[in-house]
Amino acid sequence: MTKDQLRAELERQAQRYQNLYGGEIVTYAAQPKPDRKPWKKRPTVQDEVFASEVRKIADLKAKTLAENATQED
Repeated sequence: MTKDQLRAELERQAQRYQNLYGGEIVTYAAQPKPDRKPWKKRPTVQDEVFASEVRKIADLKAKTLAENATQED
């Protein structure tokens, strides 16, 4: 069955439905596929441990700086 034959058959069925049942035919365009989200790298266990260690070092450095500042006063 070609596209033209299929279109003709669908048109014939739509006309028959409207004539027999008095119904209304509503045709819809195909919904576009949703946009793909950009791929995001999930952090590995090593990445998480590294970030944790960096945070610990930064906290320790801030703590020692604060202690030094209070001792100098």
